[in-house]
Amino acid sequence: MSTPRQSARTPDRRTLIADTAIGLVAATGLRGLTHRAVDGAAGLPAGSTSYYFRTRTALIAACYQRLADLDLGDLGDLGDLDGGGPPVPAVPDRDAAAAALAGLLYRWLTVGRERQLARFELSLEAARNPALEADFLRAGQGPRARAAGILAALGSERPEEAAELLVAWTDGLLYDRLAGALARSRVAPDQAELAAVARRMIDAALAHHG
Repeated sequence: MSTPRQSARTPDRRTLIADTAIGLVAATGLRGLTHRAVDGAAGLPAGSTSYYFRTRTALIAACYQRLADLDLGDLGDLGDLDGGGPPVPAVPDRDAAAAALAGLLYRWLTVGRERQLARFELSLEAARNPALEADFLRAGQGPRARAAGILAALGSERPEEAAELLVAWTDGLLYDRLAGALARSRVAPDQAELAAVARRMIDAALAHHG
C-alpha cells in the first residue's frame, strides 16, 4: 500500500495515460497514437488505456484537457518560468507582463517544446472530427480567460477580444519557431529578444478596440 507521500508523487492512471499519449503524439504524430502503443509506452498492462478511454476520440479529448491543465499551471507561475524572474503583480505594468510572457515562451520553446508540438498535432484533429470540437473549445477557454484577466489589469477596454489576439499571436510565434519553414535554421531562443516581441504583442493587443 502506498504512503500519502508516494501517492502525491505518482500520477493517477488517467494522467499517466494522457501524458504518455501526448509524448507519443510529439514523437510520432497522430499515426502513432493507439491504445496499445500508450499501454506499452506507459508500462501498463494491455487493455489499460482502453479501459479508461474506450475510443481514440476519448483519448484525444483527455489529451486536450491535460494540455490545458499543464498550460494553466505554467500561466499560474508566470514570470518564474526562467528560474528567477518575479511573478506578474496583481496589477502588472507592461514591462513586467512582457517579461513574464517571454519567460513562458522561452519555456515552451525549450523544455516544453515536445508538448507544444503535440498540441499543434492534436489541434488539427479537432478541425477534422466534429466529435472533438466541444472538448477542444472547453480546453482552450482557461488560458484565454487568464490572458484576458492580465490584459484587463493592464487597462484593456475589451480584454476578451484582446486576449483572442494575444493568444493567436502567441500560437503563431510558437508554430513559426517550432515547425515553420525556418525553424531548423533559427538560432536558439533568446530571452531578451522574446521580451521585445512579447512587449510588441501586448502593446498591439491593448491598442485593439474592436
